[in-house]
Amino acid sequence: MVWRSPAARGPHFGVVAVAESNNGGGSPFLTNADVARLMADPSAASRAATAIKLAEAFGAGGLSARERRLAEEIFRAMARDVEVRVREMLSLHVRNLTDLPHDVAIALARDVAEVSLPMLESSVVFTDEDLIEIVCAKDPAKQVAIAKRKVVSTSVASALVDAGNEDAVATLVANEGADISEQAMHRAVDRFGSSERVHGPMVRRGRLPMRVAERLVSMVSDKLREHLVTHHELPPAVAADLVIAARERATASLLDDSAVGGDIVEFVRHLKRNGRLTETLLLRAACIGDIKFLEASFAELASVPLTNVQLLMHDEGKLGMTSLYERTGLPKQLLPAFRAAVTVAHDTNYDGAPNDRARFGQRIVERILTQADDSALGMAKSDVDYLLSKLDQFIKQTRA
Repeated sequence: MVWRSPAARGPHFGVVAVAESNNGGGSPFLTNADVARLMADPSAASRAATAIKLAEAFGAGGLSARERRLAEEIFRAMARDVEVRVREMLSLHVRNLTDLPHDVAIALARDVAEVSLPMLESSVVFTDEDLIEIVCAKDPAKQVAIAKRKVVSTSVASALVDAGNEDAVATLVANEGADISEQAMHRAVDRFGSSERVHGPMVRRGRLPMRVAERLVSMVSDKLREHLVTHHELPPAVAADLVIAARERATASLLDDSAVGGDIVEFVRHLKRNGRLTETLLLRAACIGDIKFLEASFAELASVPLTNVQLLMHDEGKLGMTSLYERTGLPKQLLPAFRAAVTVAHDTNYDGAPNDRARFGQRIVERILTQADDSALGMAKSDVDYLLSKLDQFIKQTRA
């Protein structure tokens, strides 16, 4: 049976529907009854319903080769239907068909947003070249739809970044199925250096190249910096500086008992779980006199209650600190540096004068550097360089 829809008459449309009885087997195709209903009611709603049924039959399989060819011709005709609603229903119901004719997919992808976006988000029929061509057409909504795809190849991801659509790039970096090269990541950072919408999901990606993470350190919020430290590979010195900076901002007074609490303990545990509670971090925390952070860290590393750590660390004799330190697993040669930090903390009184915190840090660094002169201490050169730069910083603060 061949039927020509009234809605499709005109110079731009040929045969809209070709229907055959299913002859009692296979998946249901369009029957004579379907055609009769469509003839009686050729409205857009009726044609949309026909598109849905046809797509479902095509996807279910079981059609003969001839039926499949007829169905493909109907798809082509419906992709040119004058009513957007019909084309929209067709798109929604063929977007997951793996064997949809390529020309039908392209026709729907080039249509208006209601028709094209479902296809662009889901259809696997498109090639990378198809998607890049659509990205380069500079339709923002279509770019975002492509960025949402379950899988986005390296070349398509690169094209999206280069297109410069912030919405699309933010969507792309939030998509774990997107294979974004390190070079494309850098270009995204270059272009959207002040965009929290791009930084946030980029920082939270499961894997972030180290050099990209390092660049983001100075651009993101404190909360995102903490995520960078605990979830991504950063050079130990960079990670340590980030943690220390956060602790410096969070601690109102170096020796304020109220600074000790669940927040510090949980933060320390979080650092340990993610492999960031290192001797580099602790040494640099010591050099700014963050004794409360050291106490919580020693308690976690040594598996000793915090109250016991406070007693052992601040015992007037040396045995308590030595015994505690041995249980932490930290390098033995660094014990004098940590002992120096605790000793200076005991000897320092605060009078509330300007820069008293800087003076405290200066005393600790000077004491640790004295220890570093001892060949037995064996500090890494990078740590000594850090202490020297910190000492210079403290001296400038106290002279200001």
